[in-house]
Formats: sequence, structure tokens, C-alpha cells
Amino acid sequence: MDTKGLDYVALALIIIGAINWGLIGFFQFDLVAALFGGMASWISRIIYAVIGIAGLYSLTLFGKVSQNNYNS
Repeated sequence: MDTKGLDYVALALIIIGAINWGLIGFFQFDLVAALFGGMASWISRIIYAVIGIAGLYSLTLFGKVSQNNYNS
């Protein structure tokens, strides 16, 4: 099964999450909450959950990277 597209979507979501955490850490500004009505709004919670799932999915990328390096 080719999961290359899913890998790119997960990577994009992880980058969005990392940028949001960077903004929180440096400027105490939560971009997701600002755009979607606060941390308690249902849409913000869905976005946080999807980004979290993408982070968990990215754990499978370690196997793919090491497998590709081993076969090269």
C-alpha cells in the first residue's frame, strides 16, 4: 500500500503544530485558538486532535526511513 500522500499530509500537520508551539513558546500566542475561537471551541479541539494523530502516525515514518536507508 502506497502511503506517500498520507505521509506528506502528516508532515504538513506536524509542521503546523510545531509552528503553533513555537508561537506559544516565544510569544505566548496560540494561532489555532486565535483563528478558531479559543482553545475550548470544538473546531480548535478537532484541529489539535488531528495534529496529535498526525504526530502519532509520524512514529511509523521512523521505520520507513530506516528501512529505506538499509536497502540503499
